[in-house]
Amino acid sequence: MKTAIVTDSTAYIPEEIRIEHHIHMIPLSVIFGNESYKEEVEMKAEDFYEMMRRQKELPKTTQPSTGKFVELFEKLAKDYDAIISIHLSSGISGTYQGAVTAGEMVEGIDVYPFDSESSCMIQGFYALEAAKLAREGVNPEEIMKRLNELKAKSRAYFMVDDLTNLQKGGRLSGASALIGSLLQVKPVLHFVDKVIVPFEKIRTKKKALARITELFEEDAKKGTPLQACVIHANREEEAKAWIADLQEKFPNVEFTLSYFGPVIGTHLGEGAFGLGWMPK
Repeated sequence: MKTAIVTDSTAYIPEEIRIEHHIHMIPLSVIFGNESYKEEVEMKAEDFYEMMRRQKELPKTTQPSTGKFVELFEKLAKDYDAIISIHLSSGISGTYQGAVTAGEMVEGIDVYPFDSESSCMIQGFYALEAAKLAREGVNPEEIMKRLNELKAKSRAYFMVDDLTNLQKGGRLSGASALIGSLLQVKPVLHFVDKVIVPFEKIRTKKKALARITELFEEDAKKGTPLQACVIHANREEEAKAWIADLQEKFPNVEFTLSYFGPVIGTHLGEGAFGLGWMPK
């Protein structure tokens, strides 16, 4: 059985890696004023942060239309028997639901939507694992089972330099616990039940990154082989320094450097950092 792997642009898998692994990508868009840009296609991360610094208003983000999903799925139906469609958390975007709806509309191919309940390179790890299994001829039900096993053991924490964007965009649940101290904290955040919630209030970026490293260490020292990603919002040099430190402390973990692109960057803002991991 031939299975196609689809994900959306918020996985931030570099184009050359998507091509190498035959992963199909459907983009979300970011809107500045009256201009809409498909992320990873018409707007790259570095251009986005430069543009955002010049804007007074927070840009808007939009999910792909159901029609775009239908178009892609119908195209894939010519060459594949099944599609596994892996997307950012349904708690912060309707993208996953768009894949579900389109899957019900398209004939001649079975569509298996997967809610990552996360985003960014953690979502990318699921897509890469699914692509590897599909290449090995594993059937879609077994691939979905594997993805759900990984999801049960994956973790991700991140900190933002400024909570304003998350608050304005309505993407932070439980924000009332932090209001009044927005400028004084660098909270560690995570996903719970598909939405972003505060994990701990921390005063400085240095302490927040140290706390995330500590949380990672709890899993890393258990001995299970892990893959991990350091993610940054236009802070590549600092992210490289953090990953170098992590690699020295945890030589048995496979680390990837990634980034928060335009859509996720709209909500987290420049200067955000994250660390996510799951079993290899």
